[in-house]
Amino acid sequence: MKRAAVLVSGGGTNLQALIDARRMGKMPSVELALVISDREGAFALERAKQNNIKISVLRRRDFASAEAYDHAFCNVLKENNIDLAVLAGFLSIIGPATLGAYRKRIINIHPSLLPAFGGKGFYGVKVHEAALNRGVKVSGATVHYVDDEVDGGEIIAQKAVAVLEGDTPETLQRRIMEEAEWQILPAAVELLCKGEL
Repeated sequence: MKRAAVLVSGGGTNLQALIDARRMGKMPSVELALVISDREGAFALERAKQNNIKISVLRRRDFASAEAYDHAFCNVLKENNIDLAVLAGFLSIIGPATLGAYRKRIINIHPSLLPAFGGKGFYGVKVHEAALNRGVKVSGATVHYVDDEVDGGEIIAQKAVAVLEGDTPETLQRRIMEEAEWQILPAAVELLCKGEL
């Protein structure tokens, strides 16, 4: 069984999807060992506490530099014997020390079919606003490896979701979570932890 850390900044809906998948036996190769947040008030931390998952809060502002933050972050992963880091709505940028130590062992879930609507500034509901403004008929979600380029890592899995007449950014966001993100993220985590990717 591999030890996973889930990195969060907000409500933790994707964390909950992982917790639920684990509970339903869909991730037998995965131990959800740690939740790391860059915000002390993130509701995702409550989800972790309710499920007896260890938590750690690492705020960038508590460190003198981005380099110091990166090294502290990497050390927390190493000290907790983490095999895989899963970004699930995590808004901080992963630094070079962590990327180097965990190459091909950090993944992210992004709420679009990358490379569309990805990169700096594209997160949360902003992604769905951009998709609707562009007039796309299909959107979805992507699980990808994290590397030096924001949302630029190798794609592991994608799932398409139709954009419906009358969709708002919020309705599209919810449907993509339910129909894509909550399906492909647990599946990708299990495959990685089983060594099948």
